[in-house]
Amino acid sequence: MRLVIGGTAAGAVALATFAVVNANAGSSTAAAPLAEAAGTQVTGSAHLTLAAATRAAQAALDAAEKENQRVSVAVVDRDGNTILTLRGDGAGPQAYESAVKKAYTAVSWNAPTSELAKRLANAPTLKDIPGTLFLAGGAPVTAKGAPIAGIGVAGAPSGDLDEKFAQAGAGLLGR
Repeated sequence: MRLVIGGTAAGAVALATFAVVNANAGSSTAAAPLAEAAGTQVTGSAHLTLAAATRAAQAALDAAEKENQRVSVAVVDRDGNTILTLRGDGAGPQAYESAVKKAYTAVSWNAPTSELAKRLANAPTLKDIPGTLFLAGGAPVTAKGAPIAGIGVAGAPSGDLDEKFAQAGAGLLGR
């Protein structure tokens, strides 16, 4: 297994003991003048920590390994930035990039990619959006109904299996 950590992970390492971190402009003394000046023009958002992303990715990989499937798993943040990827032993070379794109697609539309793939019948140009992949295997992660991350799995012989494993990772975070 190979672990790759994206650029957004460095800040999350220090906060790895929490499942979700709230970013709020008014939470630090240096940002207080900005928050006061901005008033309602500044928003906060929730972000998955590296520790939570790692647990979710490992749960997805474990689910695949239980069924003797060789897959790659990716977790992206709300903005589509890769938090981490796990390439399972024996996963094909296409699985890595496909997992990232499935995770990105799931978080972008806050829906499982199997549902999004069905939308192509009415909107075939959706597939032309850069960085997306409308194949089953991506699952969104939400907090209070809003998307905060996406998990993508690729490499199993069917997208249904990929999505089952991605859901195993997302489900772990809901507990």
